[in-house]
Amino acid sequence: MRLLPLLIIILGLSLYSWPLLSIEMNMSQENINQKAMQNRIDFSNTNEAKNWVIVNDTVMGGRSKAQLTVDDNRLIFAGDLSLENNGGFASTRRIYDPVSWDSKRAIVIKVVGDGRSYQFRLRTNRNMDGVAYVANFKTQKDTAHTIRFELKDFSAQFRGRLVRGAPALQFSDVAQMGFMLADKNPGSFVLQIEHIEQVKEVI
Repeated sequence: MRLLPLLIIILGLSLYSWPLLSIEMNMSQENINQKAMQNRIDFSNTNEAKNWVIVNDTVMGGRSKAQLTVDDNRLIFAGDLSLENNGGFASTRRIYDPVSWDSKRAIVIKVVGDGRSYQFRLRTNRNMDGVAYVANFKTQKDTAHTIRFELKDFSAQFRGRLVRGAPALQFSDVAQMGFMLADKNPGSFVLQIEHIEQVKEVI
């Protein structure tokens, strides 16, 4: 008879904890679903900047300069484009901590520009050189732009020339992404990158 009160207590605790466990499991699944639907890179955590590197025309003898800083939750890509010594491009790319992208969802960037035209560039390998998938976009000075990219917006290029017969781009294959300035206009530039994300709707 002494076991009866103990059994009642155990049963009561079980009935109480089961709904909580169910709610916790549902919340975890919801978080997983949200993450699967919307991948995002932003700079609210300054450690994200460590995933980005500068790759300028200096690798081929050019003299363009660029640097990266984080300010107001934005990655600031700034410098000076030079055409000297057969140069003419400055770029930054994200090469660490890869993100799993979904080929069925558009990629959206939010940037603040300087009036110049830039390239949004994707690579499907970890190499420093080779074919890149390129989409061009224009900016207005000190104006925020939200720009949507679909697979059809990108063309395969190698050192500024179209590559025929390159494999079709799939966002799920992307291993690197970044931005390049190569508009043949020497002088200072600044591009502020607020975030890169995939929207929820299917394309």
